[in-house]
Amino acid sequence: MARDLDPAPVLDDIRQLAGEQRVAIREVGRAKLDELAVTSAPQGVVATAAALPETDLADLVEEGRPAFLLAIDGITDPQNLGAVLRTADGAGVTGVVLPRHRNARVTPAVTKAAAGAIEYLPIATVPGIPAALQTLSSKGVWSVGLEADAQTSVHDLRVATDPVVLVLGGEGRGLSRLVRERCDVLASVPLRGSLDSLNVSVAAGVACYAVDRARS
Repeated sequence: MARDLDPAPVLDDIRQLAGEQRVAIREVGRAKLDELAVTSAPQGVVATAAALPETDLADLVEEGRPAFLLAIDGITDPQNLGAVLRTADGAGVTGVVLPRHRNARVTPAVTKAAAGAIEYLPIATVPGIPAALQTLSSKGVWSVGLEADAQTSVHDLRVATDPVVLVLGGEGRGLSRLVRERCDVLASVPLRGSLDSLNVSVAAGVACYAVDRARS
């Protein structure tokens, strides 16, 4: 913790929880804390944690529990990826598939934007999304790609109650050609205004909660 923090109930909670878990707390100067935090504006508190456990793609599909997965195809903005992961956790997504290349990784900036979601979402990192979709298909998982001009609405997905993976494209370009071809269904978020697209994190939220509502 930074030495110059003003008293606040949340800091008291952190100290109490740390004491209960026998986690040591050090108070350091602001410059030292900023150096440890890596990200900008760390808000005066930094925790050192173990590395995230690695998850295999096959482990995201469990017997007896219909998979509700999210696959990311080229989101490069850390803030967008973090917001998507936060929404995914809230909507009940059971696992996330990230490509190893041409995509934002789980960095400190993504971690902060996700507001803790990465601690609860199993994340599988794969060489490529097309091959991952093919593997998931062999395990009975439907692939639904979000595409702005698709005729099917995310609110009318017949496969929403089955094992499903929602596939999000990157900012601007959307789904890559090969990923689009590997999707079983293409669906869109209905738009009523003058603009023809939404921010990818907003579109992810609408689609995730559409699936969640169908499964409830």
